[in-house]
Amino acid sequence: MKLYELSPAPGSAKKSWRRGRGVGTGNGKTAGKGHKGQNARSGGGVRPGFEGGQLPLYRKLPKRGFYNRFGKQYAVVNVCDLNAFEDGATVDMEALLAKKIVRKPLDGLKVLGDGELSKKLTVKADVFSGSAKEKIEAAGGKTEVA
Repeated sequence: MKLYELSPAPGSAKKSWRRGRGVGTGNGKTAGKGHKGQNARSGGGVRPGFEGGQLPLYRKLPKRGFYNRFGKQYAVVNVCDLNAFEDGATVDMEALLAKKIVRKPLDGLKVLGDGELSKKLTVKADVFSGSAKEKIEAAGGKTEVA
């Protein structure tokens, strides 16, 4: 194989469009930009969202919502999910990640009170709902705020 025999795979390479290379090319003289005007100039054109001076749509529409920079997003677990552990076990973020009950640790662990708990567990989390705390303690377990 020689260097001149090399070519890209069929359909992979697209030939570039050489503008302003003579009238015979079909894109000479004005290089496909027409005559004068903002879009014909070097660096010309308008920014995205510009509507020719008319009040743009993004300024007509009302502002909605906000992003709380200090808000926390917790990994959520329900009380019924804790039945996967043995009686007397300590449940924390590492144990939940190991059992794949929680996929990502995020900003901490929050335990909610959906379902029933039939085992005595020590649960370590950042936040407990009121009903979750009651159900864990009713089953004979302990809640610890980490």
